[in-house]
Amino acid sequence: MKCENCTKTECSKKQKNQEKSDQADPLVVTDGEEKSEFHRLAEARIFLSDCLACGNCVTSEEGIRIFAQNQKELFKVLALNKKCDSSLHRLVVASVSPQSVPYFAVRFHLSVCEAARKLCGFLKSLGVHHVLDTTIAADFSILETQKDFIRRFKHQTQDEHAFPMFASACPGWVQYAERVLGDSVTPHICTAKSPQQIMGSLVKGYFASHKNLSPDKIFHLTVAPCYDRKMEALREDYYTALYNCRDVDCVLTSGEVLQIMEQRSISIKEVEESPLENVFGGTTCAFVRHEGTSSDGYLAHVFRHAAKELFDVDVKEITYRTLKNKDFQEVCLEKDGETVLRFAAAYGFRNIQNMVLKLRKGKFHYHFVEVLACPGGCLNGKGQAQTIDGKPERALLHEMEEVYTRVPVQNPESNQHVEALYKDWLEGAESQKSRETLHTKYVPSSQSAARPDIKW
Repeated sequence: MKCENCTKTECSKKQKNQEKSDQADPLVVTDGEEKSEFHRLAEARIFLSDCLACGNCVTSEEGIRIFAQNQKELFKVLALNKKCDSSLHRLVVASVSPQSVPYFAVRFHLSVCEAARKLCGFLKSLGVHHVLDTTIAADFSILETQKDFIRRFKHQTQDEHAFPMFASACPGWVQYAERVLGDSVTPHICTAKSPQQIMGSLVKGYFASHKNLSPDKIFHLTVAPCYDRKMEALREDYYTALYNCRDVDCVLTSGEVLQIMEQRSISIKEVEESPLENVFGGTTCAFVRHEGTSSDGYLAHVFRHAAKELFDVDVKEITYRTLKNKDFQEVCLEKDGETVLRFAAAYGFRNIQNMVLKLRKGKFHYHFVEVLACPGGCLNGKGQAQTIDGKPERALLHEMEEVYTRVPVQNPESNQHVEALYKDWLEGAESQKSRETLHTKYVPSSQSAARPDIKW
């Protein structure tokens, strides 16, 4: 279907390509004389409600690459690992997003910690060798975002793009900014990598070295709440030409993993629990999260850090003020009767569009904005909190938020593993290696042109 807001014919092209794909048998992967069968999973669907009205549909080439980000790629690697030819073997490492675990907790009526151990056990039963806790990657991302904010604040008179500074963790928002908003917005985006891609650097860098393996000998799978992570993993700056491999080889949404369980008729009670691991080779004792009910809490952590670092104010409790709707909130810091910090959280493209319009009119006066493409935040990712017809499962989302808020909160500064990696692997928190490993760049499309007339 070609939606009314598209200016290209890629939508109809994708539908035709999908129809051809549906006619082929996707159930068998052949390698020599052996065949490895796995179940057909539900086809991915794109709905009009997903459209950003940007006129920049995913190209045919990108569509093919995204289609390869599915369970077949994982099972192909697992099948090759069973062969006698060790040159074909790869160490399979899975990283699980903390926003995915509540989905399995609610689906299976488990606590979040139990769900994490069951998910880990299930992935290992498939042939995954290591299932890693990704909290450390989010810690790095938050800490680097904090440093970027402080730098911008101190040099704002020399940098016209210093503020507002936008968070960079959401790939849907980043792609929208690059392809539609262009260089009027991209310089405002924090350069810190998202937790998924920092985890990719850790797995293909530190973890590979720890295992005495080259990066191409590791197959890195991530389990995430949204489909946009698939496109993020395919970005050019996350590819290493020397080893011909990506930092993240395959992304499966939480819903896709659940489909594998259902098609294999797996009873969660029969799955043997296994603890999550860390990049150092040990196991984690508990599942933790960062402050914030639906994301990694960039607003909260950057706000507290900036208040202390810049104004010597210890913020004990953050008070959120809801503006036009529950997905647009602001937080302010006042000192001596003056507002010195003004932060906001903008979730969903309706709020993002309004934010951009105000920015262009010079009426958007915030220092930092935590931007997320999904209304309600990451827990509401379309890869886990959507019905088959593309509508949000509000009851499910509410339950996920409930169980997630009961998970213990960890402060990024308290993670001693982060300090160790800064010192021993990254050659210091301010080193060139740290900058190259933990940061990226954003390249606006030469044809980007936002449409201010779109009504969300």
